[in-house]
Amino acid sequence: MTKQIEVVGGSRVYVGDARVLLQSLLPEKRVIVISDTNIDRTHNDIIVAYEHILIGQGEQAKSFSTLEEIYRQLIDMGADRSTFILGVGGGIVTDIAGFVATTYMRGVEFGFVTTTLLGSVDASVGGKNGVNVGGFKNMVGTFSQPKFVVCDVSLLHSLPSREFRAGLAEVLKTAILGDAELFKILERTSFDELRGDDALLEDVILHSVQVKASVVAVDEREGGRRRILNLGHTLAHAIEKCSRKYNHGEAVAIGLYHTTRAALAQNLIGKSDADRIFALIERYGFDTELPVERKQLLKAIEGDKKRKGNTIHLIYPTKIGDVVDKVVAFADLAKAL
Repeated sequence: MTKQIEVVGGSRVYVGDARVLLQSLLPEKRVIVISDTNIDRTHNDIIVAYEHILIGQGEQAKSFSTLEEIYRQLIDMGADRSTFILGVGGGIVTDIAGFVATTYMRGVEFGFVTTTLLGSVDASVGGKNGVNVGGFKNMVGTFSQPKFVVCDVSLLHSLPSREFRAGLAEVLKTAILGDAELFKILERTSFDELRGDDALLEDVILHSVQVKASVVAVDEREGGRRRILNLGHTLAHAIEKCSRKYNHGEAVAIGLYHTTRAALAQNLIGKSDADRIFALIERYGFDTELPVERKQLLKAIEGDKKRKGNTIHLIYPTKIGDVVDKVVAFADLAKAL
């Protein structure tokens, strides 16, 4: 049974069979798919039905050179303003496909089919599209909502365990910042149970998307409330910039762990709730070790795109299901983290 959640401006997230849903969701006009070479191998049956453009894999693909190559191919294909762009893949693909669709000929309609857990619960939802510059994540981008996002848990079966776990970090983040019931579900569930139970996984995805949708609905362009979705991410982005040891989800889990430690040290959260967060992060097999010296991470944070002058917003958990947004001067970063 298909379930759906409205995000903002008519954009909807659908959880169900992607092949069936696309038949009713795609408009009666030309569709061009943007995907990557890995998806071409694992889910070719979705891509092959449409004209398509394939990109490389990994964060290095989120670059201006990738954008230029896609624009050139679209021009060569004769794509016009009536063309519909369908991004099929994980968060990197949806970031790039959304950016391309928003900027090609000043904007065409687009939608997503997510093939990773990380993409399903975070990257594809909310209208953020972007590319990296000089090691800084999503430094250039747009806010533009897809017409639809399709999450099909059957497409997640091919994910390696490490990539599936990476997506769970965003689920943990969502539970910590805004869904105490989801947190309890995760506490009584195991990694293997989530991987093997599609109905349970759908429920977890719906919980996560609902939290994000409720936040985006009141602050689409991150002028205030939406900043809470950055819980754990300020430190995570610094980790990704300074080291290649961890992928995005693993870096987020480390960010959640150390941000909670900082909140506990500042008496922003009680010990019992902090201990539950630490236990949940460990329950799902995440490493909590910082890969580089704190001084190096603090320097990287100073280049974060969310900085405002000599300050930055840091999000701290205050209890299970709630957070606080604090403005911190760079001079106080070491103490704050």
